[in-house]
Order: sequence, then structure tokens, then C-alpha cells
Amino acid sequence: MILSDKPLIRAFNTDCMEILKATSENFYDLAIVDPPYGIGEDGKKNHSRGKLAKAKKYTPKSWDKAKPSPSYFTELRRVSKNQIIWGGNYYGLNATPCYIVWDKDNTGDFADCELAWTSFKTAVRKFTWRWNGMLQQNMKDKDVRIHPTQKPVALYRWLLKNYAKAGQKILDTHGGSFSSAVACHTEGYDLDIMEIDKDYFDNGVKRFKIETSQLKLFDN
Repeated sequence: MILSDKPLIRAFNTDCMEILKATSENFYDLAIVDPPYGIGEDGKKNHSRGKLAKAKKYTPKSWDKAKPSPSYFTELRRVSKNQIIWGGNYYGLNATPCYIVWDKDNTGDFADCELAWTSFKTAVRKFTWRWNGMLQQNMKDKDVRIHPTQKPVALYRWLLKNYAKAGQKILDTHGGSFSSAVACHTEGYDLDIMEIDKDYFDNGVKRFKIETSQLKLFDN
């Protein structure tokens, strides 16, 4: 499905491994991915945690029971020149000097930070953006929460500004809430985004269309 022509954003409701195996080497310049961590954060317990703001209750699913197979990471590295992998601390990846720390400005029993492993050789970098239940950094223009492990559009925009270059092609193998798609559209990057779950895919496409339409109205 083509969500946007300029930039070119293509969405696939399929298992990402099917596309990765059929993709040529180094086809993508940068993969920014958020695979399952294997820690059970797939909607069953989100609403019971957090004290400062009411957390949303999501439909329980089972996609976060296990981590991706080693073949996923092999294929990911084959098809992309560089990678940013959220939850990289869970996967036993090789050492890197450039972890990215997302400081959620949290208190309570949600994680204070999340870590992303990267293939870049620069120093550790930190991005601070409050994301505590329904409390967000920008309360006047909040992200619509549609996924239990959703990340803010602002985080993806920061990643693109700091680790991508104009004209590069981006890959997201686990689209989830489609925050990466909204960010790529806003920043002008071509993107292929995949999501195997039909509910998440349909809700992500709907969110993308609503938010990018609002941006067009604002620009006009």
C-alpha cells in the first residue's frame, strides 16, 4: 500500500521476514526498528501501571512473548547499511560505542529510559521526551496512543535529523503505531514500513492519514 508519493512511503501488512529475504543487499540506507523485546509488554498489563496519569487499556495480544530469531538480525544487517535497534540491550548484539538513550522523564514503575543499539561509531547520545502513561512532553499536541509500546513521533524525527541524510531510504520492520511513518513524511524521507498484525496495521494507516492530513492543512 502506498501511503504517500512524495516522500514515497509504502506500508506492508505482512511478516517482515518475507520482504527482507526478497530484498537485495544494502537496499536501505538506515533501518530504524522496534522489534519485540520478549518481556510481555503487549497490552495485558499496561493499564494497571503508572500513578501520575491514567494509562490506556489495550487489547491483550501475545506478540511480545519471544525475541526475534537470530536470522532476523542477519537479514536486517544484510539489507541495510546502518541500523538503529530499539531494545538492543535485550538481544546480545555486538558491542557498540553509540547507544541511544531515550529518557522518558518518568516516575513510577514504567521504565525511566529505553535503549537503542546502533551501528554508528559515534558516542552515546540521549533524547529526553516525557512519556509517562498519558502524560506527554507536549500536552497541547499529544500523540494519539494506539499501541502499548508506541514511541513518540518526536523521537523518530530526532533520530532522522541526527542519523539520516537527505535522500536516504528508511526501513521499519515492526511498524506498530506508525510513528516512524509520520516522522518520515514530516521530514521528507522515503520509507518501507511493515506490520504483521492486521489491527495494528489498519489503525496505523488510519493514524498516518489523519496526522499527515492535519499537517497539510496547517501548511496551507
